[in-house]
This record gives sequence, structure tokens and C-alpha cells, in this order.
Amino acid sequence: MDRIYLDHNATTPVHPRVIDAMLPFFRGTFGNPSSVHQEGRAARVSVDEAREHVASLIGAEPGEIIFTSGGTEANNLALLGTALASKERRHIITCAVEHPSVLNPLKQLGPEFQIQILPVDRWGQVSLDSVRDALTEATLMVSLQHGNSEVGTLQDIETIGEFLHERGVMFHTDAVQSAGKLPLDVSRLPVDMLSLSAHKLYGPKGVGALFLRRGANQLFSTMAGGNQERKRRGGTENVPGIAGFGVACALARERLAQGGTDRLRALRNRLRDRIGERIPGVVVLGHPESLLPNTLSCGFPHISGDALLIGLDMEGVAVSAGTACSSGSPLPSHVLTAMQVDLEQVPAVVRFSLGWENTEEQVDRVVEILERCMRFRNEEVSPEVT
Repeated sequence: MDRIYLDHNATTPVHPRVIDAMLPFFRGTFGNPSSVHQEGRAARVSVDEAREHVASLIGAEPGEIIFTSGGTEANNLALLGTALASKERRHIITCAVEHPSVLNPLKQLGPEFQIQILPVDRWGQVSLDSVRDALTEATLMVSLQHGNSEVGTLQDIETIGEFLHERGVMFHTDAVQSAGKLPLDVSRLPVDMLSLSAHKLYGPKGVGALFLRRGANQLFSTMAGGNQERKRRGGTENVPGIAGFGVACALARERLAQGGTDRLRALRNRLRDRIGERIPGVVVLGHPESLLPNTLSCGFPHISGDALLIGLDMEGVAVSAGTACSSGSPLPSHVLTAMQVDLEQVPAVVRFSLGWENTEEQVDRVVEILERCMRFRNEEVSPEVT
């Protein structure tokens, strides 16, 4: 049985061309990019080439890219680095559906900082009015994700960013889920910092990047060590991972130029429409229009999330639950709680996140399997007729 992988928001398979780009750095080209000898210079050239590819994906300059160990570290560096470098302003704004790598670092700042967490509407969006009302003269920065990993809702970072820039407030966005799926151009987007992760766009795990706009602000290095990454992030660069990240970004640019976003959106809509036609009572979560092109979050009635996920997995379909956080807690995720999703009505919330390799045939097969799982469960719990 060929398995169908629909969990690309969790991670993506490493593209063969990415693997090919990484292999030399595990063999002969093993130099430290900080070394001045030939082996070191060869590694430095590869890091610089990758930096250009990452920058090109988002319309940045290579010098505005700081390599990190992933999206989590990029978010931590943006938030903690900005906060610790600030001598006066102590107010930071974010929202209730952010990734834990944004919410948890802010909790660590302590009583010296005021952290304001904005509510979201039933679609998971933050309003410009709520941002406007929250601003004070002490506001240092605002951090709002671009695309939500659980339900796919996009925040209006263009409108909110323009408003913030007019008032001299720093703006950071976590674009880990949107980069490579949607065109991004920081030469026009009003963001000062933007976080990326390689393994969300067919690159390796353990490497990411933070875009820091030239001249935007001071940034305290949260990784104390050497002078790597222009003193922004100490530690010897992960040369194989960075090389793979660069190729993954180049491939993402190719796919976007070939209409990849529209293809993902069409597959997502096909899945949504066929689930709605074949399975009664399904509730589609996330914004109806402003949505990641590959993401569909659905609430299913009359079945537990675990039962549905196990049933799908046994039938060869890999998806994620939307009712528990990454720690394995049985409690609803903070995203669904913030959106006030009625989990009594739809106890099983499943996230389908498609990738470049998925097909219409796979989508149709997943709907058939879903229908079978739901029918089996309903027959199992139905009382016997006497």
C-alpha cells in the first residue's frame, strides 16, 4: 500500500537535489567557513551562495540573512534579541494563536516587560483595530505570524505592518509556514524581521534563518560565542544544512514561478469540497479566503481525534490532529481555544497539509478513506435495533 503524506506543515521530505547538495560536506569538503585556508574558503563560498538563495526567495539582500538552527531559534533571536537590546521601550504585542516559539520566549522576559496578547476572531485573525488600541508610547515591537500552522489562517501583515511603520514600531513575522508556498517580497512587505525554516520547504531539519532589515534595529546576540553571522549568532555554521537550505529555497522559487501556489490551492479546494459533499456535519476551520494554499483544517462530528487519526494511519494516510498541542496534552490546542471552536460539536479536528508531490488521485482516495473511517465508527457506536 502506497502511503499518502498530508502533514507537510509538520515537516517535508528532503528533496533529492537538496540531499545531493549536502553530501559533499560530509565527505571531502569539510572545512570550517571561518578558516582562512583552502578548505575553509571552500566552505565559506558554499555558505555565501546559500545565503544568496535564501535571500532571493524573499526578496532580501544576502547581508540581511542570519542563519540559525531553525524557525524556533529565528523567532527567539528576533524577540529576545530585540527586547534585550532595548534600553527604553518595554511593551511587546503578539497574539493568542502564535507558535509556542513566539509565546514562550516572551514569557521568559520577566516583569520588566509588558507582554500583551491580542485575541483573534473565529477565523483566527487579529484586527487592525486591536493592534491600534494596544499601541502605547512604550511599544517596542509587534510579532504576528504570517500563516497559522494549525488552521492556515493568514494575518494581514501588509496592512498592519504599514500602520506600525508609520509609528516607528518594529514588526516581526513568523513566515515559517508561508515561505515557499506563497510569494514573499520583503522589499515591499513592511516587516523588519521574518523567520524561516528549511525543513518546511523540502530542506533539512536543524537549519533556518532570520531576515533582519538593514538598519532596522539593534539585535542582542542570544547565542553567545564567536563572531559568526556578523556577531548576530555565535557558533560554527551548519555548512551541510545551510547548503541544503539554499538549494531548497532555489527549488521553491522555481515552483512558485511555475504556478505552484495555484496548484496547491486547487488541490486543497478539491479536498475541502469533496469532504463537504461526502461527510455530513464537517466544519471547516480557518479563514474562508485568507488562507495558506496547502492547508485545510476540519472538525469531524461523532468521533474522537485519536480514533480518526489512527484509522487514517492504518489506511495509509498521514495527517495531524488539531486538538492537542505538541507536548501530547489531551487538552485543546491554544489555537482552537483562542478561536472558540466548539469541540463538543466536532471532537475530532484534523489538519490536512498538502505538498508539491500530492495528486488529485491521492486527494480523492483520502476522501474515500475518510468516509470509510467515519462510517465504520458510526456503525460501531450505533445501538442495536431491537
